[in-house]
Amino acid sequence: MGRRIPQEPVVATIENMTPEGRGVARIDGKTVFVDGALPGETVSFRYTRCQRRYDEARTEEVLQASSDRVAAECAHFGICGGCSLQHMNAGAQLRMKQQTLRDNLERIGKVSPVEWAEPITAQPWGYRRKARLGVKYVPKKGGVLVGFRERSSPYLAMIERCPVLHPGVGERIMKLRQLMDGLEAKARIPQIEVAVDESDQIALVFRNLDPLSTQDQQQLTAFAQAEGLQVYLQPAGPESVTPLWPQIPQELAYGHPEFDVSLKFSPLDFFQVNSAINRAMVPQAMAWLDVQPEHRVLDLFCGLGNFTLPLARRAQSVLGVEGDAAMVARAADNARLNGLSNVQFKAADLTDAGALTHLTSHGFERVLLDPPRLGALATLPAVAASGAERLVYVSCNPATLARDAEQLVHTHGYVLERAGVMDMFPHTAHVESMALFVKGRAKAR
Repeated sequence: MGRRIPQEPVVATIENMTPEGRGVARIDGKTVFVDGALPGETVSFRYTRCQRRYDEARTEEVLQASSDRVAAECAHFGICGGCSLQHMNAGAQLRMKQQTLRDNLERIGKVSPVEWAEPITAQPWGYRRKARLGVKYVPKKGGVLVGFRERSSPYLAMIERCPVLHPGVGERIMKLRQLMDGLEAKARIPQIEVAVDESDQIALVFRNLDPLSTQDQQQLTAFAQAEGLQVYLQPAGPESVTPLWPQIPQELAYGHPEFDVSLKFSPLDFFQVNSAINRAMVPQAMAWLDVQPEHRVLDLFCGLGNFTLPLARRAQSVLGVEGDAAMVARAADNARLNGLSNVQFKAADLTDAGALTHLTSHGFERVLLDPPRLGALATLPAVAASGAERLVYVSCNPATLARDAEQLVHTHGYVLERAGVMDMFPHTAHVESMALFVKGRAKAR
């Protein structure tokens, strides 16, 4: 049970920063995690939570600022939990993410790359093309709120715009709030799923817990028509999503022009939220894999075929494996739409160590892994047994990448030749990275 929270502000110097972007101070030998503070700063903070092993606090005033501090672009920064690093300049954010990757590889994986790659970066504002916005009717705050949760709180933040969302959504937050305020079902729509494709088509999926009245459907349709949006309803699970307007919507798509590939997707499908980073990430993975026309390639956690289809343009054959059967079907459709006949897709449980054995028995020269945050540990024995000489691992969690790197290097005989970060989520502490593993002895620097 936590001790009583001190009421008076405290002054301290921030020693370093957590991977989540909170400043770290020590008061009477106890660690305090301070939101809104940067390393080297002297700040006045107020406690928000006291625990047995550590305390939490929020910056009240910056008394001596770091040279890395900048003014936040968003007026809601510090309250909204969508971002945690807007007060830190872009260069410092990248250095922090690189250090997080380095620390995890060394501490957890007991490995270091032969070479550190330059980070992949792009425009840090208006980049986010996929999001789930919370919706909550709060009469005490004047009506319906739309956006992200408050920092360290289950409550929705009251925001009017969001500069990290695609402008077609981020600049429409107030319009969405006003729309929701006018609906009879405003207390029964808990979220809006957002998807924006590369032609800037915007799809909004409203999760309606109850059937909508004719009046509400008419209001949503009028909003979609006036704003030029696609609007869908989701009364139950993902399979229940149906278009409201237009009744036959134009398909959403993104592409890789360098490989003459275009991928279709539905509003609830997983796709990379930052299209500019994705456009640079896929060619880097291709270059690192060094795919040749005679190579057979295995793409695990392939999703819609984001890597699979470009790989098929270069390789003899590609096998994409994904756990979601519906995603596999859409990936196969994408292959057909792109006229690719040298690619196959299979559904398999990639958390089951034995699920890949029969798929990898014929061997592969190249492997690409793009797992979720849990990593790819169960797949590694089969990957190693496939005989792949080069393996590219795309990671959204440096801790599980480091854990898997330890196995690839110290158990399966690979060398971590190259690693680097990709700033997929600017202004957040999220670390996306790519690592190249080569079988046997590393190449010279």
